[in-house]
Amino acid sequence: MTSTTASHAADLVAALLFILSLAGLSQHRTSRAGVVYGIAGMTLALVATVVLAAQSITAGAVTLIVVAMALGAAIGIWRARQVEMTQMPELIAVLHSFVGLAAVLVGWNSYLEVEAHGDAQKHVTSDLLGIHHAEVFIGIFIGAVTFTGSIVAFLKLSARIKSRPLVLPGKNALNVAALAAFVALTVWFTISPSLGLMIAVTVLALVLGWHLVASIGGGDMPVVVSMLNSYSGWAAAAAGFLLDNNLLIVTGALVGSSGAYLSYIMCKAMNRSFISVIAGGFGIEAPSGGDEEQGEHREIQAREVAELLTQARSVVITPGYGMAVAQAQHPVAELTRRLRERGVEVRFGVHPVAGRLPGHMNVLLAEAKVPYDIVLEMDEINDDLADTSVVLVIGANDTVNPAAEEDPASPIAGMPVLKVWEAEQVVVFKRSMASGYAGVQNPLFFRENSSMLFGDAKQSVEEILHALTSDPRAQAPGEAALAR
Repeated sequence: MTSTTASHAADLVAALLFILSLAGLSQHRTSRAGVVYGIAGMTLALVATVVLAAQSITAGAVTLIVVAMALGAAIGIWRARQVEMTQMPELIAVLHSFVGLAAVLVGWNSYLEVEAHGDAQKHVTSDLLGIHHAEVFIGIFIGAVTFTGSIVAFLKLSARIKSRPLVLPGKNALNVAALAAFVALTVWFTISPSLGLMIAVTVLALVLGWHLVASIGGGDMPVVVSMLNSYSGWAAAAAGFLLDNNLLIVTGALVGSSGAYLSYIMCKAMNRSFISVIAGGFGIEAPSGGDEEQGEHREIQAREVAELLTQARSVVITPGYGMAVAQAQHPVAELTRRLRERGVEVRFGVHPVAGRLPGHMNVLLAEAKVPYDIVLEMDEINDDLADTSVVLVIGANDTVNPAAEEDPASPIAGMPVLKVWEAEQVVVFKRSMASGYAGVQNPLFFRENSSMLFGDAKQSVEEILHALTSDPRAQAPGEAALAR
């Protein structure tokens, strides 16, 4: 078996491992195996690539590749160990930007080696040269859009810039004009490639990527992260065409298609247009005064919440980003266990975009050993909320905002939400009365059946647990006997 044949075989096995990885990650119970498959596939792909490259480059070049891989692995391990779960969305956005930047660099390198080379025929046959021109141009465009779009997503998710959408006059016309300019430049470059056109498309794509994501509000950022994941996949596939790397093409297509499908599912769940997501066209400026209170709220203390829970027949917990920030998932899991021991039915209602990353809340709850079968999606729990005794809203805001259904002028109008206000009693765990990530005030806070429990979510849940333990009336029969 030649080295080339062995490399192709390794690529095939790696591609199958990537497919198994995606299949494993689709379910909680198989997600760990999915991660292992992905790691194994990437390791095999890297080793095969380096071994094949070693056949045609110098030992010094191979050494540089190995050193670069070692540095990248060290940085990756360091960041993975340091990053908090609340920082995962912005970390993923940064990783997407790296993929986009790599695609841009690959495109430019290919231009300098082929299009700008005096003997282009040595690299690409004449009948394929026009196709290569288009590959270079399209790859750079996709990569640059992904790069700056991901950077803006990172800045918004990390609160380094405002999460509200940027609304320039005629923003949709600007986006359409940019796409039309890209098509025209691609045709021109295919016919007559030049350095000036390369610079023009790079700048155009960088600006367009920035504008697309800047035009999207914070409430829709989970969809944006998913869509950028798709963009990064297509950028990788474009780089694969330029590098003649079949595995990179397959991997990029898997990431691109799966990311696009996930974005489509999330758009359906949020009543958003999939085309609008791609075009960055559904960000709406929040109205001025959106942070102002809309009535009087009622405060409640942890001991009172404990009394409510002891009298409840059913409890639904709706987690949000605030739970992640407070790292309250473990006390919440303990509270769930205590209540279930008392015979109280406890379930979780998770909105498709709760947190700032698809599946963010599910990962946190799984980490805290919350049983999978009581963690339900919005569509599964919404019809039961009207028959629920108590709903605990822990760190959620926009995903439980009735303005989405009742206020057509709201920036989140039309977005399906958890109808927690239909329950008998609602307790909202929050640090303050500030608006949510989308910059919209929540009328839920001022409903007659709603109470505000202010403070750190983790500390508040721990205080409720303490009240359940110290008050015999709030204990299960076995616990009360032990207390006596």
